[in-house]
Amino acid sequence: MTTRATPAQKRRRLREGLASGTLQRLPGAFSPLAARAVADHGFDGVYVSGAALAADLGLPDIGLTTLTEVAGRGGQIARATDLPTLIDADTGFGEVANAARTIEALEDAGLAGCHLEDQVNPKRCGHLDGKTLVPAADMVRRVAAAVKARTDPDFVVCARTDARSVEGLDAAIDRAKAYVDAGADMVFPEALKDEAEFAAFRAAVDVPLLANMTEFGASPLLSARRLEALGYNLVIWPVSSLRAAMGAVDELFAALRTEGTQASLVDRMQTRARLYDLVDYASYSAFDRDLFNFEIPGSAT
Repeated sequence: MTTRATPAQKRRRLREGLASGTLQRLPGAFSPLAARAVADHGFDGVYVSGAALAADLGLPDIGLTTLTEVAGRGGQIARATDLPTLIDADTGFGEVANAARTIEALEDAGLAGCHLEDQVNPKRCGHLDGKTLVPAADMVRRVAAAVKARTDPDFVVCARTDARSVEGLDAAIDRAKAYVDAGADMVFPEALKDEAEFAAFRAAVDVPLLANMTEFGASPLLSARRLEALGYNLVIWPVSSLRAAMGAVDELFAALRTEGTQASLVDRMQTRARLYDLVDYASYSAFDRDLFNFEIPGSAT
């Protein structure tokens, strides 16, 4: 009926997946219901994108969301399945002490891990121009604070570097190595330009690596099979489900506006049966029957 795995079990599952040699596949889920679909299709985990979360609030991805909003929504999504959930924590919502508090909040919310990035606050989407980075030493302190703040050693702290498009590939690799020395469990090299750059990062960095396969971005859309062959440990498709859903929403509203009915699109909608399956309607009904299967003494007439 609800998730049975504890946050600690989910974190251990993510750790084991990263060490398995098999690529961990984490589609982005913008809602708990979308997370249920991720689990139902047999993926390894759930990803919560900061860009998708902001967009769902009607905001651009420029650091406008708060820790409270991110931890709250992330917790709702994490509780929806037995899968581990990795969340985008942007820059940690402030300075070093804020990054530490961010880890505490995300642990309390049941997340399995997060990534922190080396942009200034407020940040920019990783595949857009105009990004500004903090000095590498500042990010090292950010990562070290995050690692020190966690109470569960299995909570994964991933360091994202946006340096490729600002300082170049070599600088991005140097930053990644410094972040690993500070305690990062995984590295997320953002906006790599081609397959050769993905391979170069793998050759240079010894910890697990995350590949971002977002649409309309700077990186080529490599398949999961190819990323696994390149030695990557985890792949995210961060905004794909939101884009697909909103594409369908736009199509629906256009039909309602022009045709005055949804009839032409009904056969492409999620069925009532499928929705009930995802929300596990049957188990709630069974729970009610099991709980209220008694009679109050003396109530019979």
